[in-house]
Amino acid sequence: MNTTIKQLKSGVRDGIPIGLGYFAVSFTFGIMALNAGLSIWQSVVMSITNLTSAGQFAGLGIITTGASFAEMAAAQFVINLRYSLMSCSLSQKLNHRVPFFHRLIMSYGVTDEVFGVSVCKSGELSPWYFYGLLLAAIPGWTLGTAAGAVSGSLLPERVLSALGIALYGMFLAVIIPPARDNKILAGVILLSMVCSLLFSLIPVLAGVSSGLKLIILTIGIAGLAACLFPVPDRGEVSCE
Repeated sequence: MNTTIKQLKSGVRDGIPIGLGYFAVSFTFGIMALNAGLSIWQSVVMSITNLTSAGQFAGLGIITTGASFAEMAAAQFVINLRYSLMSCSLSQKLNHRVPFFHRLIMSYGVTDEVFGVSVCKSGELSPWYFYGLLLAAIPGWTLGTAAGAVSGSLLPERVLSALGIALYGMFLAVIIPPARDNKILAGVILLSMVCSLLFSLIPVLAGVSSGLKLIILTIGIAGLAACLFPVPDRGEVSCE
């Protein structure tokens, strides 16, 4: 029991920075969700049942355009497919005696940030340490969405417009640092931007729904980059 509590507390401590970061990002999502026509409770439920920021923002765009459920499902499958690979990696750090219900619960909370912290945890990964991460991360994401949605109904339009830029600032903060050190990644990002622009300017392509466009660009560009510039096998993940 003492070990369980210790692992849980350690996870909460390591998860606090994740929760704070999630609050800032989901605050913007809450504002955007309200502007898209979702109620405050719908926005909160969407966040608490779907922790992936990329999936939520893409899903919100698909909802706004009134696309079909099939497009939504296909887009979410493509966007969130990486979490299957992350889950496989994390399963290798679990003791083989960890029961299935623990693995099932953990799969709900596998995100990029939670995975990064978990995979760098020395030794075997305890489910209770993972739960500690989620106890800090999930409230940060959900409460941030709620705060953004409530603020969206109270703040002036100019303030909301300014806060909406935060999302794009977050994306720039994510892609610019690694792109500086990796010319291939920089090329992939630039190609993605050009192709997305072409989809908006060319009349034939402009009629393609946002969900289908996302699927085409993600599979096409990522697949091309994977074929032309495969990542060499480097063995175990380094956390240094």
